[in-house]
Amino acid sequence: MAATRVGLLAPMTHELAPLVRLLGLEARALSPAGCLEAEVDGVEFVATMTGIGMQAGADATHRVIDAGVGHVAVVGIAGGIGPGLEIGALVLPESVLHAETGRHHIPVHLGTAPAAGIIRSSDHFLTDDDTLAALVAAGVVALDMESGAVGEVCEARGVPWSVFRSISDRPADKLVDAAVWEMTGPDGGADADALRRYLESDPAAGERLARMAADMEVAVVVAAEAAVAAFGVELPVGG
Repeated sequence: MAATRVGLLAPMTHELAPLVRLLGLEARALSPAGCLEAEVDGVEFVATMTGIGMQAGADATHRVIDAGVGHVAVVGIAGGIGPGLEIGALVLPESVLHAETGRHHIPVHLGTAPAAGIIRSSDHFLTDDDTLAALVAAGVVALDMESGAVGEVCEARGVPWSVFRSISDRPADKLVDAAVWEMTGPDGGADADALRRYLESDPAAGERLARMAADMEVAVVVAAEAAVAAFGVELPVGG
């Protein structure tokens, strides 16, 4: 890995947290606005939370590139639709499909796991079984809401980029539905009033949300550890 200054993009606070823990990221006096920094094993890291969505991902990508990084990595979770993908499975895509433009963007493969499949990026939360089946038939293994925008910006600006995603949920598990998505804020947190109404409307909702949170915690750690290791940082014993 030739770059000595790397931009890390985490869409949600949950995804940024393990990167902060692993790298000791912190805001410094001269850090770019909204960014945290650390230098570990000779690599300078500039990390930021993008917020959820394609425009947020694009804006954050410009921000870290303007900060002088030589490589950008988007790190976080994804919804798994490919057959056999378990919670916590690491996805290093062969390509990322920007659903709005229809273009495929090709990330630089880093890490020891093989690159496989397509990640589809879109602002739209998909639940329709026929739509998902068609995507699987086309080679899509996972869904997210930022990677395609990151790839578009990086390729336009001539900066290499990589993707480290881990599966946090699957449609077949029926944990994440439209109601959950609608109460999710830009940073991944839930609107308090919407959450209260959701829990009051369904006695089983609390158990589902607890499982969803546990699955997400597994996935964010897998993605963060894979990204950090890929840039040559030795992981602490025990992860």
